Amino acid sequence: MLRENYATWRCGSHEISLARPRIMGILNVTPDSFSDGGQNLDHQKAIARGLQMLDEGADIIDVGGESTRPGHTPVSSQEEAERIVPVVRALVAEGAIVSVDTRHADVAKMCVRLGASIINDVSGFTDPDMVQVAASTNCGCVVMHWDQEGLGSHVARREVLLDESRPVRATPRQVTSQHRFTLPDEAPIMRQVMGFLGDQARILMRAGVSHDRICVDPGPGFDKFADEDVVIQRATRSMVSMGYPVLCAVSRKRFVGAVSGVDAASDRDAATYGICISAIASGARILRVHDVAGTAQAINAYWSVSHKDSRQGFVALGSNVGDRLAYLTRAVQLIDDIPLTCVVSVSHAYESEPAYGLVDPVANAVAEIRTELHPLVLLDHLKSIEDALDRTREADRDPKVAGSEPRTIDCDLVWVEGEEHAGRKLVLPHPRLGERDFVILPMEDLMHDPERFLRHGGVNVVAREDRVGHVVDDLGPITWE
Repeated sequence: MLRENYATWRCGSHEISLARPRIMGILNVTPDSFSDGGQNLDHQKAIARGLQMLDEGADIIDVGGESTRPGHTPVSSQEEAERIVPVVRALVAEGAIVSVDTRHADVAKMCVRLGASIINDVSGFTDPDMVQVAASTNCGCVVMHWDQEGLGSHVARREVLLDESRPVRATPRQVTSQHRFTLPDEAPIMRQVMGFLGDQARILMRAGVSHDRICVDPGPGFDKFADEDVVIQRATRSMVSMGYPVLCAVSRKRFVGAVSGVDAASDRDAATYGICISAIASGARILRVHDVAGTAQAINAYWSVSHKDSRQGFVALGSNVGDRLAYLTRAVQLIDDIPLTCVVSVSHAYESEPAYGLVDPVANAVAEIRTELHPLVLLDHLKSIEDALDRTREADRDPKVAGSEPRTIDCDLVWVEGEEHAGRKLVLPHPRLGERDFVILPMEDLMHDPERFLRHGGVNVVAREDRVGHVVDDLGPITWE
């Protein structure tokens, strides 16, 4: 089927597909951020939180070491680096797509060298040194609007009672008794916001940064009143029309509290979900949020009922206990019963040599599927199938035997079209896919040249003689329909 959006955001070695919304989890390694300051100041806690957000559904982890809340105290680049470098290094080592939230060029350069894929610059790349860092690397760039002088005295100011992000201005509202409006005029606000974002994007491109590496962020809450923020959010479709991915970074902001009536920042997550869904409906594709788990749940539900978004995927199946072919057959039938998912075709079953600590030979097969579920949601369904077919996991009691215990069925999600993910719960593509003969050879039943297919998808496929779990016998077709 034809998709609504084939856009990608190129960030270092990663190509982030924007065919569906992506979540950027906020990881503040600071003592004073406005809603979570101090929670992740310890490096080990910060790393653990980053990994947790990946398992909750984050596609990107945005690591920051300096608070930019109203009234914040700026920190030196050295102090910022001391806070975030160990965290960036550890998350990159886990395969995460890491964004560094900084206005310091030397910190950005250091983190990109460590493997960070995105520079998220709250000053909008107004520093020539930051532009040079972007031009000298292949990282993704988030250009944010922040006019510290404000959006202009012509804008209505009644909303200051709702938003305390900056001092009240003395400029009176100039209206007549015949003409009163709840919000200021959109045109002058968006001319300034979009003009700035467009100008800074062009500066980056003139310096050598390709168009597909640039993302724009209107900077909600940064020296803007609540009414201005609402106007900007309503104009999301106009910003999308500029041709760059749009980042929605409204999480727990003051204007979110103003429109929802929620005072405490930490209680504004439900209101944040609503504004994020509105932004997605208008074309925004990246959501920068504190509550990854809740956002993922809300967005996955919204996306599944509002968009046709079928993806190709492959599930590797294995059994080395009891009636192995019966377990493979039943697993395929249950996969076909998963909501928003169907089995397209299934390879023959193959006998393979035991690998990864297993003792008994394994019967393996690969199922090609189409699914509209988020990979983490699909993974939960696959684990439920394993449970239904009486798989026991000794690793739950003894992690040292993880992967080596006999199993009635193993359902490994190894590849999903357009998806790259890291974390302890799921890695896509599967990190060992290219070395598994018991997966690659069955895939030959499903396509002409699986090695070429996988290499095109970024999988390092090793020569057959160097693989593990070599196929030794064809056990015949799996009759499942």
